[in-house]
Amino acid sequence: MAVGAHAERADRNKPLNAEADTLRYDDARQTSVFSGNVVITKGTIVIRGAQVEVRQDAQGNQFGLVTGKPGSFRQKRDGVDEHIEGQAERIEYDSKAETVTFTGAAVLRRYKGSQLNDETAGSVIVYNSGNDTFSVDGGPGSRTASNPSGRVRAMFTPVPKADAPVAPAASPAPLKPSGQLGEGRP
Repeated sequence: MAVGAHAERADRNKPLNAEADTLRYDDARQTSVFSGNVVITKGTIVIRGAQVEVRQDAQGNQFGLVTGKPGSFRQKRDGVDEHIEGQAERIEYDSKAETVTFTGAAVLRRYKGSQLNDETAGSVIVYNSGNDTFSVDGGPGSRTASNPSGRVRAMFTPVPKADAPVAPAASPAPLKPSGQLGEGRP
């Protein structure tokens, strides 16, 4: 994924807005639990899930736990026409650390405009919007019908040279799971 642009910095100071079927608030714990087709917005951030628990600490940092099949997270990158979008069975948002952790059938995508540019999949993905880095771990939690081994999968689109003609988008070559290293060699 390209370096240089970070998550939208103005999001930090925007109010959090929530829409859900139900809300349970606990003043002692400063926790709100939204349930039923939850949509949370905070500036350019959009979070969706079956249930979202939101907590705020004394310093105003916000923390969210999204559960759903799957939950989703989307945020605009600062200064460019790009969005980071992810989905997983469980999503943890930490405004203080500027991280989003996707767990269970996790997928992270970067869109340039409306075009998919990069995509990674694994069991756990940790995206740091403060320094625009991410890590991906594979394992049993990322096994799917198309990826029975549960290994990390990634597709990165090269950055075109300024004078190079733009080629039409093509479908990536299909990946086939391998049961052993060196399979298919002569």
